[in-house]
Amino acid sequence: MKPTMGPSKGKDGMKDSGRRIRILVAKPGLDGHDRGARVIARAFRDAGFEVVYTGLHQTPEQIVAAALQEDVDLIGLSVLSGAHLYLFKKVLELLKAKGADDVMVVGGGIIPEDDIPKLKKLGIKEIFLPGTSLDRIVGWVKDNVKPRS
Repeated sequence: MKPTMGPSKGKDGMKDSGRRIRILVAKPGLDGHDRGARVIARAFRDAGFEVVYTGLHQTPEQIVAAALQEDVDLIGLSVLSGAHLYLFKKVLELLKAKGADDVMVVGGGIIPEDDIPKLKKLGIKEIFLPGTSLDRIVGWVKDNVKPRS
């Protein structure tokens, strides 16, 4: 696992508990393109969130283990390979099996519009497609994610 990207100065990423929102950004599967994931991780850090980036080629099991170890509030999954339905579902199943289904999961990448309702029905909270502004993504997190207790 890659080292944690620490929070920037300021309190933008904090919620009422005084604890910063912790986000795990992960690249499940065999997709080797992570520029978008790195850009998102940097935007989250710059917004004041604590960010852990897992790196490439992570299995759903590795992602969930890291999320539990790092006590994250949100997992952001990035998939460009077309395996999003399987990989996102598997992460949600593993979180539930570990009693951590209160960890929110969002996704992004190359995801067909027709698959978005399917992913949301599974429990993915939001999908961010290419071209979504960083401000919109960060704003969504600030409006919807609270630190877990």
